Amino acid sequence: MKQNKYDDKAFFQNYSQMARSVEGLDAAGEWHELQTLLPDLKDKRVLDLGCGFGWHCRYAREQQASSVVGVDLSENMLRRARELTDDPQIEYRQAAIEDIHFEQNQFDVVISSLALHYIEHLHEVYRKINYCLVSGGTFILSVEHPIFTARAEQDWHYDAKGEKVHWPVDHYHEQGQRIANFLDHDVVKYHRTMATHLNELIGAGFIIQKVAESKPSLKMMEQVPGMSDENRRPMFLMIVAMKE
Repeated sequence: MKQNKYDDKAFFQNYSQMARSVEGLDAAGEWHELQTLLPDLKDKRVLDLGCGFGWHCRYAREQQASSVVGVDLSENMLRRARELTDDPQIEYRQAAIEDIHFEQNQFDVVISSLALHYIEHLHEVYRKINYCLVSGGTFILSVEHPIFTARAEQDWHYDAKGEKVHWPVDHYHEQGQRIANFLDHDVVKYHRTMATHLNELIGAGFIIQKVAESKPSLKMMEQVPGMSDENRRPMFLMIVAMKE
């Protein structure tokens, strides 16, 4: 299933009002950690899958990447990305991540941020990514954490006063489709266990180099109300893998 909620007018309008959509990477709660996982991008050929507004594409060029290709299924996303970009070394292409077809050894680094949990057959995508990376190339991804995706409700358990009691985890080993409410719309996501995330990468020919689970920065906890609750469970999973 190739889902394109971002070309729905109401959904895109809601997304465009999110802090990360307005302020960019510094407003993304996981960026302070994801940034440290990126390799040296100088003179690298970079592919960004699910590039959205192009924030990571432009960051890669700021770090002196030689060229960047950003791929996204949404026409709305790419239109905004092009409006925000003034750089001939960044190319945006409209395509589903499942449909990518790049040449062997075309890229040195592949990035995908918060897009792969929308894909059903992820192992096939991993094989395509492995094919287009050079030997020793790096794949950095972030997805919603399995603790977060296990239940379609994706919400806290509250007491009678409306206070957050705990984050419930259930049906963890029942992998597959979840229909979650995001930005007041039903969105299809796919739940995988931690083991499946890692083993699918290994099966596609990657070596796992580092795994991180998101937690808020001190700055965000000071500035964003309720952000300290993000320490109670990880919302995002980040993995660095290298092509053998």
